[in-house]
Amino acid sequence: MEYGKLIAVTGMPGLFELVSSKTDGAIVRSLDDNSTKFASTRQHQFSHLESIEVYTVRDNVNLADIFKAMEADGGKLPDEKDAKAIKSYFEKVFPDLDFERVYTSDMKKMVKWYGIISAKGIEIKLTEEPIEEDEAPVEEVAVAEAKPAKKAAKKKAAAKKKKED
Repeated sequence: MEYGKLIAVTGMPGLFELVSSKTDGAIVRSLDDNSTKFASTRQHQFSHLESIEVYTVRDNVNLADIFKAMEADGGKLPDEKDAKAIKSYFEKVFPDLDFERVYTSDMKKMVKWYGIISAKGIEIKLTEEPIEEDEAPVEEVAVAEAKPAKKAAKKKAAAKKKKED
């Protein structure tokens, strides 16, 4: 299982692996009990864990960076129900977190999700590494202006003809 296939689904507790996507929803597999089910886009929203960012006092960081800091700490995870313990845990593990904009409920989700990921032995690794400017391919596209110029010429000719009449 890859970190890049993990998603959170609104209205459904826990984390899921994206098995297949369809136009009207997705087939997801629960990491808790390995049950597979269809989640409709009419009722649910999907968030890839790779795309989730967390507020810090500087720039936003990817959720994977928070998980890696939790992994590096190696300490015991706090109880999900103890808000003070969770806040003090994140003050120790990731002190740059913006505690005014990151709510306790968000921190509880991060602890719960990290617990699930570490229990399943999933490597926390982003699938797409950011491309540096030196390596980014540069494409130049020539835009033809002939058609708009023809339309403008036709409009002028029509206006001129109308004035003559």
